[in-house]
Amino acid sequence: MEAKKVAIMSSGDMGSAIGKILSDSGLDVITCLEGRSELTRLRAQEAGMRNAASIDQMVKESDLILSVLVPSEALALAELIAGSIRRTGGHPAYVDLNAIAPQTVKEINTVITDAGATFIDAGIIGSPPKAGKSNTRIYCSGPDTAALESLSQAGLDIRFVGSGIGQASGLKMVYAASTKGITALWTELLVAARALGLEEALIAELKMHGDSISEILNQRLPSMPRRARRWIGEMEEIAKTFNGVGLTPKMLLGAADIYRLVSETPLANQTSRQPDPSADKILQVVAGRLETTR
Repeated sequence: MEAKKVAIMSSGDMGSAIGKILSDSGLDVITCLEGRSELTRLRAQEAGMRNAASIDQMVKESDLILSVLVPSEALALAELIAGSIRRTGGHPAYVDLNAIAPQTVKEINTVITDAGATFIDAGIIGSPPKAGKSNTRIYCSGPDTAALESLSQAGLDIRFVGSGIGQASGLKMVYAASTKGITALWTELLVAARALGLEEALIAELKMHGDSISEILNQRLPSMPRRARRWIGEMEEIAKTFNGVGLTPKMLLGAADIYRLVSETPLANQTSRQPDPSADKILQVVAGRLETTR
């Protein structure tokens, strides 16, 4: 099956970037902006996404629906779309691209297939895609992934990893543990060093063992606060994934706690359209938050 009309929910940073790649390739990209913020509406407009009057209209018109949301909203959207499929008789294939555990994906698979539609498990690794840059991979799995794989012709990097529901999302979980989980650990230890008055000594010692600290301070930390609220749920889903295979969920639940702490500061209110704060500013604000909670 080749998808020519693709719906995306919703048009955040990642969803709108995917939408722009597809619309620039000539596909009809649809969304539903009912109840959405002005910034979300602006992103959709800039990406060339067409606004459907309702969820039902979007479902009826679409060949393929991409769910790109915060983890906590993934199941609720699937239930909303399943209800619309039953009402309208539309049968778009449904792709969950969210950072959720394989267990959660299997719940969503049941919701969608019980409504009579095809479900595709998928996970995004990398930053929002841009034309001409292969910095975003979309991994997919399931018994029938043809509709999503057809988007390779429209400029997306789609990679099949297996026929099992849960494989693509599992890959996303273990990869994110190696990036966002480690960023949480670095945030915690640097804030602790500042609170103890040992930051300069720690950084000097770390620099003696390589320059990885420079990447943390100049690349990973600055963009983290505006993502912190979204990453809480992602860390909890990774913890659920690890627990499901018999490993401790505690390390990733701790990472969720760090992002929860950052999310309680004003830094978390910034958007991707504002300049990122410096690592020094982040450590100052988060350490200050610790002072107020002691």
